[in-house]
This record gives sequence, structure tokens and C-alpha cells, in this order.
Amino acid sequence: MYGILTASLWSGGPPISVTEELPTRTLGRTGEKVSILGLGGHHLGQIQDEREAIYLVHAAIDMGVTFMDCAWEYHQGRSEVLLGKALQDGHRRQVFLMTKHHGRDRKTAMQHLDDSLRRFKTDTIDLWQFHEIIYEDDPDMIFAPDGGIEAAEHAKEQGKVRYIGFTGHKAPAIFRKMLSYDFPWDTVQMPVNVLDAHFRSFQRETFPILLERNIGAIAMKSMGGGHVLESGVTGPRQALRYAWSQPVSTVVCGMTSLEQLEENVRAAREFKPLSRQEEAELLEKARPAARDGAFEPFKTTMQFDGVFGKQLHGLT
Repeated sequence: MYGILTASLWSGGPPISVTEELPTRTLGRTGEKVSILGLGGHHLGQIQDEREAIYLVHAAIDMGVTFMDCAWEYHQGRSEVLLGKALQDGHRRQVFLMTKHHGRDRKTAMQHLDDSLRRFKTDTIDLWQFHEIIYEDDPDMIFAPDGGIEAAEHAKEQGKVRYIGFTGHKAPAIFRKMLSYDFPWDTVQMPVNVLDAHFRSFQRETFPILLERNIGAIAMKSMGGGHVLESGVTGPRQALRYAWSQPVSTVVCGMTSLEQLEENVRAAREFKPLSRQEEAELLEKARPAARDGAFEPFKTTMQFDGVFGKQLHGLT
């Protein structure tokens, strides 16, 4: 077994058995069953030792994690390369592979897709999502003539991708604009955490649309890169429990150590939904910390925004 890279957020607990199943949920209209815990690709690319990164992916698969998150731009493509190496020798068939791209026009989107397929060493990506829909003109660019949506439709016709979605972390109003176009979105990925309900709330403004149209909801930033935990409202285990208690198909978690993986898997296997009273009490507790977005800097600052998107919009 390779060495552990970083200290875990938790400690203790019995060893994880690879024979127990991880809970799954249906991913919206796709009908696909995915593990309620997803492995985050950005953190995977932070692991410096390639062998350690590959081992973490294999360990996750052995423990029942089937949903793999990644993106074309993570660490200049290194995350996709690492995940691609980990998914060789039959492992690709065991997972639901998702990656994201920054192609707002058709040509760029297809270039990103070709890059991702090459890095993954696969012919098909299960879910291909438009990454970082965080700028007001992103929807207009994607749905313009020769826009990225044409690439998505073409890629699906070619069998290079199976499902189409989009992601973002800035403002639900931009999501409403994306959803207003006549396109059969399969998924939407967004922040889901105990603070979100009180400030630029994706949960309040986006969930109703997704539920009505049977679009799969993918949760991220349940701990907000640690910022949600800094608010003092919740701990790691409760943060995950809250996210899983919402109408989401999976929660993507960034993990860089075996300890983190084991504890997240343990939390998933032991998950019990919050009661209405428990959720109401937790949200009320969160209200003071949530009101100005200080602990959700991905909504209020540019520090979580990708370099490629900033360049595209002339912000660097």
C-alpha cells in the first residue's frame, strides 16, 4: 500500500470493507445508478505522486465509488491524465465517468473533447458538462450560432458522450438563463451546503426546476473548500449528511488521502436523512453566518474561478 499523502479531516473508526455496497441513486432522466459519493478530480490532480493518485482511485472503486468527477482544465490536464491511467485494465467499465469543458464555441468545445478522450484513453465519456457557467454571457455564447451546444449535440450523435450537463458556483440567476433554453439537459452540478439556503441559493432557486424536469442534480462544495466548516455551523460529517438529505444524485468530494476516502465512504454507508426538524434547526443555526456569503467565497470572489474562463472573458 502506498503512503498517505495528507492528514485526514477525521480519525478513528473501523477499517472499511471493500465488500460492502455504497448507496446509489438515480441520475435524473438518464436512469443511471451512481454512488452517492463522487470522487473529485481537482483534488486528485493535487496528489504529486502518480502512483498514490492511481491507488486512491482504485481504492475508491473497490469501496463502491462509481461516480468520477474531472475537468479538462484541472491542473493543465493532469487530473484527466491521472484518472485515465487509473481507469485502464478494466476499471473504466466499473465507473460513471464525468468531465467538464470550457468550450463556449463549437470548435473549442470539440478540441476540449478530443483532449479529454485522449487523456482518459477511452472512446466515450458518460457525462460531458459545460464547466463554470458563472458569467452572465456564458449562456448566450453557448447557444449562439456555432456555439458550444452544437458541439455537445454532435458529440452525442457520434457516441463520444452519452449525456450533457452544466456546472457553476456563482449565481442561480445564470442557471435560470441556461435552463430557459430549449435543451434537454441531463444534469446540473452546483453548490449544496448548509449556508446556501440563505444567500444566492441554488437550492431554493434551482432545485424546483430540476425536479420538475427530472434533471439530475450533482452536489459540490458541501464543505466549500473548508470555508463552510470555518463558519462553525457544521462539521464534515454533518455537512455531508445535509447535502445527501437534499434531492441530489451524488455529492462530489475532494479527497487526497486514504483516510479521507475511508471516512467519506463510512459516512455514505451510515447516512440517514435529516428529519425536517433537524434540517430546520440546522438552517436556522446557519442563518447569521450565511447572510453575506462570507463563508461561500466561490459566490462572492473570483478565487475559485478557473484561469481559462477568466482569460476567455478578458479578466486576466
